[in-house]
Amino acid sequence: MPSSPVIVVLASGRGERFTAAGGIGYKLHAPMAGSTVLEHTLAAVRASGLPWHLEDAGHPGMGDSIAAAVRATAGAGGWLILPADLPLVQPATLQTVARALAGTSQAAQPHYRGARGHPVAFAANCGLQLAALSGNQGAAPILRALRDAQQVVEVEVDDVGIVTDIDTPEELARAEALMLERLSRA
Repeated sequence: MPSSPVIVVLASGRGERFTAAGGIGYKLHAPMAGSTVLEHTLAAVRASGLPWHLEDAGHPGMGDSIAAAVRATAGAGGWLILPADLPLVQPATLQTVARALAGTSQAAQPHYRGARGHPVAFAANCGLQLAALSGNQGAAPILRALRDAQQVVEVEVDDVGIVTDIDTPEELARAEALMLERLSRA
């Protein structure tokens, strides 16, 4: 029986869009609702109960980051690729996407109200392709080929967090407002 998929938290980017849009400092360390963007993301990852790996070595591109993380977690039962700038993703969503790999599909992608989001999950037998990635494109070519082969399960979730990434100060403010609203209902 294969092991559980590993959540790969990608934190190697430089956040250039954030600073170009007027943000100050590294976006993952930006304060948000009493913590940082990265700590909120990691809190959800930890709460999911799934194994995880933080890839923060400063690779030149997303593909390089994914490849390094997959090599570091060789033998995993698959991978959930989660950019670290998604602080609102919910632990239950991570579990749902991981469970979607239990069938015969080679990948799973969550959707929120018709919009595709993250994490994108890949089955264990995608490991060699993922470990060979490089450059800025990430795993999009692999996912596209699997989608063309009808090997991707689309998972509808009620989680705005899968599409709420932080690339500008305005997006950070919006995410913080959503987080504070969520915390006030808890």
